[in-house]
Amino acid sequence: MDSSGYSFDRKFLRKYDSVIELKNGSSRVLLVPAYQGRVMTSSCNGDSGYSSGWINYSLIHSGKYQEHINPYGGEERLWLAPEGGQYSFFFAKGVPFDFEHWFTPKEFDTVPFHVEKVSDTSALFSRNMVLKNRSGNVFIIHIDRKITILNNNAIQQESNVIIPNGVKVVAYESTNTITNSGKFAWTRQTGAPAIWLLGMMKPSPSTTIVLPVRTNPSDTTTQFHDTYFGKIPADRWKVEPNIAFLKADGKFRGKVGIPPGHATDFIGSYDSAAHLLTVLQYVSPEFNKEFVNSTWEEQKYPFLGDVFNAYNDGPLKDGSQLGPFYELESLSPAAFLSPGQSLAHSQITYHFQGNPALLNQIAQKLLGTSLQKIETAF
Repeated sequence: MDSSGYSFDRKFLRKYDSVIELKNGSSRVLLVPAYQGRVMTSSCNGDSGYSSGWINYSLIHSGKYQEHINPYGGEERLWLAPEGGQYSFFFAKGVPFDFEHWFTPKEFDTVPFHVEKVSDTSALFSRNMVLKNRSGNVFIIHIDRKITILNNNAIQQESNVIIPNGVKVVAYESTNTITNSGKFAWTRQTGAPAIWLLGMMKPSPSTTIVLPVRTNPSDTTTQFHDTYFGKIPADRWKVEPNIAFLKADGKFRGKVGIPPGHATDFIGSYDSAAHLLTVLQYVSPEFNKEFVNSTWEEQKYPFLGDVFNAYNDGPLKDGSQLGPFYELESLSPAAFLSPGQSLAHSQITYHFQGNPALLNQIAQKLLGTSLQKIETAF
């Protein structure tokens, strides 16, 4: 059985946990409630299709918990930001901002989500959680998470792309709602959570992340934040007018972000060996809102963060590695909510696979660049 295939991954995951499979035609989306209702993988060609998500087989097989994070994999999971700064949920008060002191809260790392409702095409999950941020404020939170597989009509309506013959596609929408279930308002003084959706994908020497930006003559702020974990070498990170490229080979740890003043509706990646074009769409962006800052430092501007992030995994200082994988990520605005109020954030993940000439048309439409330019970026 092909270990890069969807049916292999479904069989593997069923050995260890219950799974939910969403179907529409030849499209498949595989969810695991125990891993916070995350999308583990998907296929655009049924059981025989390529499996799009990165899965950490060895960690799942071990049945053991890791100290800092349990990177089970999965091409779309829910976290809460910010990661760094004085309002961080990942760093305790007073500790240095380094990996040794970075810990993923169990509420969105190892604690299962509840299954509320399942159909052939959607699944609804929920969870109550209590989180303390670095500043010592305790947040009582309710989360609703719904994953819906899209049919071709919905795909064409949402993306404004007509799917040509010779291209297969799987797409799903992730709709997540956070509610303030506590007794105090979440403000700029207390810190505020944000919905953070992250997708672990398979890295390869033939894969490049694509980050379009829009130019706003009246906005002179930086188009990219690209020093999260230090400077990224020029042979891995290239910025051009209206677009940037990040190598996604899983061999160098680097993270970049696009702030709201420059974000478009889309980011993506292309694996030229698998002829796989992945696109992430931010649904109904609210770019006039403030976004949390996740940089690993005490921040002067904690609400000047990013709409999109991209991450390429690589070795840590001690030589160990979480993956390898790469990630495409989106964030909601900061949830400045009074008790009882809610904020929702949605994104759509598309995987297009097939004839490169046809994929090129989709890339130009959604990402504003050609496959040739992506393939020759590095």
